[in-house]
This record gives sequence, structure tokens and C-alpha cells, in this order.
Amino acid sequence: MQDLAINGGPRAIEGTLPSFRDASGRTLGDEEMKELSDVLKSGSLSFLVGPKTGEFERQFAARYGVSHAVAVSSGTAALHTAVIYLNPEPGDEIILSPITDVGTVIPIISQLAIPVFADVDPNTHNIDPASIERNISTRTRAIIVTHVYGHPADMDAIMAIAKKHNLFVIEDCAQAHLASYKGKLCGTIGNLGCFSFQQSKHMTTGDGGMVISNEDGRFGRGLRHCSDKGWPRERGGRDHLFLAPNYHMTELQAAVGLAQLKKLDRFVKARVDAADRLSALLSGGEVIPVLPLPGTTGVYFFYSFRLDSQRLSRPIPEVMKALTAEGIDGFIGYPGQIPLYRYPLIKEHKTFGSSGLPFTLDGVRKDDFDTELCPVAERACRETICMWWTDRMEDHHLRQIADAIRKVIMAYRN
Repeated sequence: MQDLAINGGPRAIEGTLPSFRDASGRTLGDEEMKELSDVLKSGSLSFLVGPKTGEFERQFAARYGVSHAVAVSSGTAALHTAVIYLNPEPGDEIILSPITDVGTVIPIISQLAIPVFADVDPNTHNIDPASIERNISTRTRAIIVTHVYGHPADMDAIMAIAKKHNLFVIEDCAQAHLASYKGKLCGTIGNLGCFSFQQSKHMTTGDGGMVISNEDGRFGRGLRHCSDKGWPRERGGRDHLFLAPNYHMTELQAAVGLAQLKKLDRFVKARVDAADRLSALLSGGEVIPVLPLPGTTGVYFFYSFRLDSQRLSRPIPEVMKALTAEGIDGFIGYPGQIPLYRYPLIKEHKTFGSSGLPFTLDGVRKDDFDTELCPVAERACRETICMWWTDRMEDHHLRQIADAIRKVIMAYRN
């Protein structure tokens, strides 16, 4: 057996793997350049005067089979637009997973609602319907469902709970472009679907996002107004109806989005095919991939797996250091080695000045964020290895990744 790279041996991975950070892992080319050139030649870089943003919205809505699509400046902006549309009262509760980006909780707190963290399923790491049910109170207004790692959550169970308790469902599809649950595209099952086009996503505009829906105005607010300063531009004049931010997408972002959307099916298929091949290469060993539920199609934002720590002579952080030395591009735990509620933002109420709002409002739920509030999520954050994934993974990359993982496991096996 070769010495580990961390101990001075040769790396299992030659060179570097394709990365979302640059052209090695992103498919950008003439189509994007043509769309961008059209915008620059027109001199119209704002959605107010250019056609690309509106066209991007129409094409995205058509791809998802929905009646409304609103382009915004980021995935966080998409989720904030959705929560503004919901229009919760201060102190209302919104249930979410602690295994998601902080951009999922920022919109809740920004609207003075209380984030309530439900635990996750031990196999998929998606939000656990049974934990959702246990956390519902008279103040619960909505559930935000993050399809983490690109794999669909258990939407039948979640939608049944939402119907029973009259709850609004926002799907966070930032990692789940074209993921499907029993034949339905994620983002079309709940009330609203929110997407991100950030650099690492299945398709990218650098930053940017989209909100999709088949409804508009349920809570007395137009969905588009919720990302456009509460401004009903369609009737002329300046007549701002309610408090809302400016989350406009630019024509430059939309131009790239139009070209990327045409390639999205190909991007997703390449990610899935490569992940399936890697799982086959790793089968029969200590690696336990995080796989999508039966009857669903996961789209592998990350390739995530667990290791049986009882069968290893070193703790997971040391295993990860050895994998990194071999050339693996990854990390332990998503969103990190602690769940979301342990961030100072939430645990220490670092929100609006020194007020601690909304956590200090009278009569609101007072969770102890300094405890293992969600024990399954705590373990997942400590024990899951997430590898960055792209549509540019080729067979020789996959073989080297499998070799690197097996090499480290063999060296550290009990």
C-alpha cells in the first residue's frame, strides 16, 4: 500500500479535479457570449428597459410548467421574496431544516418571524416530516423545505402535514435544479419554489435567483412587488404598497441565464451519471453515499457520503485532511460541522442592533439553541463528507476519486 499523501506519499489524484470555481468545472461558451454581446450592444443593462430578464422568466416558467416566474438577484433574495409574499406577523413561526445555507433563515428573521428547526432524516439529511409535525404550534405559518444536496425531500408527507395544519410551503431548490419527486419537478409541489444561480449551482449567472409559482396575490400581495419595493409599476406612477427590498436581476445575468437554461438538462444528466458511476466504484466498502429517496431523481449538488467512524482508527476530521491531501475537493458537514442554529446570528440573537429581535418579542417561542436541538442533524454535520460536484467529471476523475477514498480508508481502517 502506498503511503498517504499527507505523510509524504504520492497523491491519488493527478492535478486538480474540475471545479465550479473556474472554467474547469463550468460550461460557459459562445452561447453566453452571444447573449451578453446583445445586451452590451443595446446599452440596456437594466430589466426596466431591456428584454432579456423578461424572456428568461418566461422560459424558466415554461421549463417548470408554472404560470409565474420572478427573476431576482440571488437565491437568498428568492427566499426573502417568498417570505415577504407570505407576510407573516412578528413572532409567527416558520419551520425549516438546520442543514441548509444561512440564506434560508435570513429571510425569516428579516421579516421578524421565528425560525423553528426540525430535525432531519438520518439517511437523506432532508427535513424529517415527523419532526415538522412535532414542532407545529398555533403560531406556525409555513414550512421551508430545502432539498439538500440536490435530493428531494419527502414531499407527500410534508404536503399532507401542510394541508392538515393549513401551512404555506416554500421549496428551497437552490441545490435541486430539475430534481423530481414522483414525476413532479421540485419547486412545483409546494406553493412557491425558490432557485439560486450562484457560481456553484447546476446552472449559473454568477449570482441570481428565481421564484416560481402557480399563484399570485393570496396574501394580498403581488409576488413581483415583493422583490420590487412594493411597487405596482404596471399601473404607472410611484405608489409603493408595502415594505419590500429591491432585488432586481440585471440584463447581464439574465442573458447568461438564457444560455445556461438551454443546457440545464445536459448539465444535470452529466452530474447524475457521474455520481452513479462513482457510487458503483465505491460499492461494497465503508462508504455510504447519501442517495435520493426511491421514486425520486436527485441531481447531486454535492456528492455526499458517510463513513462508519467505528471502523476507522482516526476521527473524521483527520480522515478529511488525508482526503484533501490526496486531491479530494470537499469538506465535513453541510452547512458546516455545526447546524445552523449554533451560529451566533441565531444562538446569540445577533440581529437588529442590540434588540435581539425577533427572538426577544413577548410571547414568542424560546428554543435553547445552545443544546443539541436536532441530534440527527448534529451527527450529520460531524460525520458527512461533502464533495463539490460539477457536470465536467469524467471517468478518469471518478476512478482517481474512488482510489483516493479507498486509499485513505485502508490506511485508517481499524
